Amino acid sequence: MVKRDAFHVLLTFVYLYAVIRDIYKNLTGWKVSSRRKPLILRGARQVGKTYILKEFGMREYDDIAYFNFEENPDLDDLFTNNLDPHRIIELLSVYQRKPIKPVEHLIIFDEIQASNNALNALKYFNEKANEYHIVSAGSLLGIRLSKPKSFPVGKVNLMSLYPLSFPEFLDANDRAELRQFIANTQEIKNFPEPFHNELIELLRKYYISGGMPEVVQHYTQSRNLNEVREIQKEIIDSYVLDFAKYAPPSDIPKLSIIWNSIPTQLGKENKKFIFSAIKKSARAREYENAIQWLEDSDLVIRINLANAIRIPLKGYVDPGSFKIYYLDIGLLTAMANIPPTAITKGNQLFDQYKGAFVENYIIQQLQSCMDAKPCYWKSSGTAEVDFILEYNNMILPLEVKAGINPRSKSMKVYMEKYNPDFFYRSSLLNLKKDDRMINIPLYAISLLPGIVESGTNS
Repeated sequence: MVKRDAFHVLLTFVYLYAVIRDIYKNLTGWKVSSRRKPLILRGARQVGKTYILKEFGMREYDDIAYFNFEENPDLDDLFTNNLDPHRIIELLSVYQRKPIKPVEHLIIFDEIQASNNALNALKYFNEKANEYHIVSAGSLLGIRLSKPKSFPVGKVNLMSLYPLSFPEFLDANDRAELRQFIANTQEIKNFPEPFHNELIELLRKYYISGGMPEVVQHYTQSRNLNEVREIQKEIIDSYVLDFAKYAPPSDIPKLSIIWNSIPTQLGKENKKFIFSAIKKSARAREYENAIQWLEDSDLVIRINLANAIRIPLKGYVDPGSFKIYYLDIGLLTAMANIPPTAITKGNQLFDQYKGAFVENYIIQQLQSCMDAKPCYWKSSGTAEVDFILEYNNMILPLEVKAGINPRSKSMKVYMEKYNPDFFYRSSLLNLKKDDRMINIPLYAISLLPGIVESGTNS
């Protein structure tokens, strides 16, 4: 065991008492996997990539070797001309003034998108020096990975990190027992009313705070939602600055227009993204690259209309009909200028923006708990199902309700047309099953995969 200095001891102390993100178990699985390759962890800026990788390294390895290619651009010189991994390890050891050992040390390449040479070098580490454990992170990796020849396919493992999910928010707020209670649910029946009401109250707070780690940390320490809003605005400003720093110059004005228009787009009765709503003369072909940039940067989530309910769903999507949501519900409330005091006004917060907040919340949770990429469905008339998911070779219709009104014309139309085994709804109503309709409370949508896998026989 390598002796650690006081700084590492302090870091270890901090990490030991920090909330463990759900992705941690995936990282420990990666470490011992027979399929382990250099790992790329992607995700938007400020979702906690660097923190979780350092935490993982301090807990699971004797030491970490940390290199940030954005803070230290000269690191790229160590990867030029010759990408032999043993030579690179030797140079990096000299650079950090201590040796890097295989297996015992975790090598972290942070902001690796700033060095295409380092990204390409991962191939050779996999092929010639896989005894070294390497994890890489980058905020704009989606941009880099979307370009040809950015890195050799099949030579790395990939993971994604998102803002804290609602279950992780419960952990951060010292309500892990409520999270465990939900996770241990075996039957589809009402949760006890005191738990149900408390979870709705916590959900209101999550709607305001969202899941950005700095925001959640500050909220758990201060309980000051006004200061939370200030942090959210700082995060939003940093994203806008990234537009100017990293995006193609011709797309910068378009990125800002699209980014700022999302609350207005979601506030419409028909939430389909309409280009003429951002500019009268706007055309899809003019803005597609900008939308793709935002999506590849993990700043927005785009879902397309499904023209047919068949497997695979991605084969039947309409690329010209889509909705766009922010990566985090808290950022939506900030961008929509919803005051933090809205949390005191009962269910009003859930009902605002014609259910857009609930939809943004749900898609964020589905991304975290199922790594899902849903579509939406619309009939030739007015019926619409918010989310259509493909899961375990099944198609799951999921309707989202902002409040407690269970009436749904869309469910009836969909059931008559496609006759699914079950139709799923998420609302403020308690957990229950009514014939083929299963209502999952908004705060417990993480139960959806388990309910589906159980065959919903309970």
